[in-house]
Order: sequence, then C-alpha cells, then structure tokens
Amino acid sequence: MRFFKDVALSTVFAGGVTVLVGFTSSLALVFQAAQATGADAAQMASWVWALGMGMAATCIGLSWRYRTPIVTAWSTSGAAMLIIAAPGWPMGEVIGAFVMSAVMVTLVGFSAWFERFMDRVPLPLAAGMLAGVLLRLGLDVFVVMSTQLWLPLGMVLVYLLTMRWSPRYAVVLTMLLGGTVATWQGQLHLQDIDWQWAHPVWTTPTFTLSGFISLALPFFIVNMASQNIPGVASLRAHDYHPPLSPVIGWIGVANVLMAPFGAFSVNLAAITASICSSPQAHPDRSKRYTAAISAGVFYFIAGLAGASMVSVFAAFPKALVTVIAGIALFGTISNALASALHDVGHRQAAFLTFAVTASGFSLWGISSAFWGLVAGLVAWGLAYQRQA
Repeated sequence: MRFFKDVALSTVFAGGVTVLVGFTSSLALVFQAAQATGADAAQMASWVWALGMGMAATCIGLSWRYRTPIVTAWSTSGAAMLIIAAPGWPMGEVIGAFVMSAVMVTLVGFSAWFERFMDRVPLPLAAGMLAGVLLRLGLDVFVVMSTQLWLPLGMVLVYLLTMRWSPRYAVVLTMLLGGTVATWQGQLHLQDIDWQWAHPVWTTPTFTLSGFISLALPFFIVNMASQNIPGVASLRAHDYHPPLSPVIGWIGVANVLMAPFGAFSVNLAAITASICSSPQAHPDRSKRYTAAISAGVFYFIAGLAGASMVSVFAAFPKALVTVIAGIALFGTISNALASALHDVGHRQAAFLTFAVTASGFSLWGISSAFWGLVAGLVAWGLAYQRQA
C-alpha cells in the first residue's frame, strides 16, 4: 500500500503535533460553546466525538484521494460565536443551525462558487495572509521566555543545531528534548489523565427561519471567512492545488452527517495545516499527505476519548506546547513572507494583507484573516488602476 511506503516518523510526528496544538489551543472553548447551548456532560463528550470523527474522516479521505496534506479543524471563531449567541436557544434549533450552515458549505463547495472566488486571489496576498495568521505562534516562542527561560531557550538551540545536521527530524528531536526536560522538572502530569470513552448522542435538528437568520447564516459566514479562506491560502502558499469544489463540498457533507451529534463546524485548517505542509514534515512534498492522514488517525483516537481529552492535553505544560508549535512553523512563516514580498510591484498590497491579518483585528465576529485579504485586494486593485 502506497501510504506505508510514503509514511515516515517525521510525518507521523507532524500529525501528532497538529492534533496536540489544535486541541490544547481551543478545546476548552468547545466545551464552553457546548455549555452555552445547555449541553449536559454526555452531550459535551458527544460534541468532541463528532468533531473528532468528522475531522478524521475528512483528513484521511481527502488527503488520500488527492495526495495532498488536507487538514481540517473546528472553527475557533465559530465556537466563540456560539458562546455569545447560543444561550437562550433550544438545543434542537442550535443543532438545526449547524445542519443548515453545513448544507450551505456543501452547496458553495460543489457549485464551484468558492473555487472561482479563490482562483482570483493573487498568490502574494494568500502568502501574506498565511504569514499573518501564523506570526503570533512564532512570536509566542520568545514571549514564553520572559516567564520561563530555560525550557524554550534550550528547545530553540536544539532546533537550530539539528536543522544543520538533520533538518528532517529537527522538530521531532526538539519535542523529545522538551518533553524530557518537562518530565524532569515535574511539569508533565500524565498521572492526572482520566480516561473516559465518548458515546454519540443524537439531537433531532429543528429548522426555523429565525434559527437560519440569527444562527445559521452568521455562523456560515464566520466559518467560511475565518477558516476556509485562510485554509485554502495555506494550501496554495505551500504550492498545493487540490480541486477546491469537491474538497469543500465533501467537508460540508461530513459536517451535515456529524452535526446532529454536536459537530458545529468542520472546516479547512490554516494554522495546524501548515505543520503538515512544511518541509519539516517531510522533505519530499509529494509524501506530506501522510502527515495529514496521521493527523486524521490521532483525531479519531481523540474523538473516541471524548471528554478525557481535557485531562490528556492539560497534562502537557503550556510552555512546551507553545514552543513546539512555534518552532514547527518557523520555516512556513519565513517562506510565506518571502513569497508575499517577492514581487516588488505588489509588495505593498501583500504587506498590508500581512499587517492587518497579524494585527488580530476583527469586525462583526469575522477574524483578521478575512479583513487582511480584503485590504490586500483593495490595495492590489488600486495598484493595477495606477499602472493602467
């Protein structure tokens, strides 16, 4: 089987880091969103199960089909929106909104509308948006040093040294060193893990016009702008060009199927996707799809464990996760910046995209990635007018 010929330790590790970073960064937000809808403990575990199954199926299926590292994730912006908007709505209507939003994603995917839009986004702007999205994670490596110097500093030094002699395993060796030091310092609390298997809990969707207008439509817009657009930008910045229409369409189908069990959003990933798409995952770009498939396997395991994932990822010290995430993205950030600023004629538009995205500015619940792209397209269009 081709997968077993192409897979490597570095790609399996990249898939594991992808899931580790994704879960530790915002799993608590998912539980808050579930609580805001009035979900009980069993339903909250079902949400994690449904999200894990949806992300596993799309990562494995789409990455294998297109031999491309296609990584999916839940929407952090969508979860934040639920915390604010969901209280007071019956659970059935909330689930109905998830289904309606997923149906809209399916339609804009298979109709090719989304692909036609993304085909018009210039590569320097896509690269600038990706660099802006990832910049904070890179900077956080050094922000951590202000409160905990030796662990992150040692990991950075090991990374630099191993990049010289064994770049393929630089991130792996850095993570092993960090884990060893954290264990020696008593910061890795694996004994506190409480294993509980999740069970799917079905909630019958209720479809209402008010639910569509107040929940489903805003939720769809936020997820497309905050997740799928940056996700495509991440793929294209790494020179991957899978057919977007079926990719987005099948992600929407997976979301429709899992929504009644609590999968509020399964979308293309942007930040974590870059871990699987970078040269650190595998020097041969044609084999990096195995990193995304590995992430899918880890998503499946995490989904089965359900609520236990809170204690699993809480066992890892925050500094260790922050530093390994940033280090794993150093190469991607620098390459994205180089691609964004390479074209002198449109450097200003690309930089504007990068700056607005990196600023963290948000409006109407839509993240800075979307507004950075809007700003860049405006500057790009004005530049063409001046040249005409």
